[in-house]
Amino acid sequence: MDGGYVIKRFEKENRRFPAVGDVQSLAAFLLDSLSGADLYRIFFYNADPYRGSEIRPLDAKEIRFADTKTARYGARLVEGLEEAEDFAVRRGELAFRGWRVGESAGRSLRREPRRMLSASDFVPDLVQKGVDMRIGLDIAALALKRLVDTVVLVTGDADMVPAMRFARREGLRVGLCTLGFEGIRRELRAHADFMLDWNPDVAAAPAPTATVPSPWSGKPKPALGVPSNRGSD
Repeated sequence: MDGGYVIKRFEKENRRFPAVGDVQSLAAFLLDSLSGADLYRIFFYNADPYRGSEIRPLDAKEIRFADTKTARYGARLVEGLEEAEDFAVRRGELAFRGWRVGESAGRSLRREPRRMLSASDFVPDLVQKGVDMRIGLDIAALALKRLVDTVVLVTGDADMVPAMRFARREGLRVGLCTLGFEGIRRELRAHADFMLDWNPDVAAAPAPTATVPSPWSGKPKPALGVPSNRGSD
C-alpha cells in the first residue's frame, strides 16, 4: 500500500485522517476478494511526517510542522500499523521544497483574479522520498525469491509501472486497487492483470487507536509460514 495515496484518498472521501482500523478494513477486503488466497504479508509504505520549522510567506509566521495534526495523526497511524498483525511498515521521508498556493486558493483566484493573496493561501510543498524505491525493491524480492504468486498494489502512481512489468515478467499476477479514483493514467491499469477496487467513502469510522486486533484472527496463516514482521524497516 502506498500510504500517502491511501491517506490522501481517504481524507478526500471522508474528511478525516484514516485510523489503523480503516487500513485493516481495506486489507481484509483485498484478501477476501482473492478467493482462497493465503496472506503472506501486508506492506505499508509511508514517509515519516516532516518535523521541521519553516517561515510562512506574507505573515512571516513560524510553522512548527511537528505540532500539526497531520504529523500527530500520521505518527499514530504508522505506530499502530507497526503493532498490527501481518503488517510491515516501510518508512521513507518528506523533503520540504518551499511554499505554494494551495488548491482551494488557486480555485478562488481563478474565480476572482484581482483578489489579494493571504498567508493562509500558502501550503507547504512536501515531496515524498524513498517510498517508490522501497516498493520496487520489495516487489523484486518477492518475485525473484518466489515467495508469492500474486501481489496487489494500492496506488495511483504511474511510477509503479516498471515494478509491475518486472513482476509480471517473473511470472507473478499483479492486481491494482486505485481506491475509486478514475483519473489513473492508462499505463498503470494496462500493466495490471486485474482490478480490485474499494471506495474509501464506505469505510467505518473507528476511534483512532494504537493497536487494533487483526481481522484475520482465527483464519489460516500464510501458506509459506513466514512469521509476521511487526516492526518497521
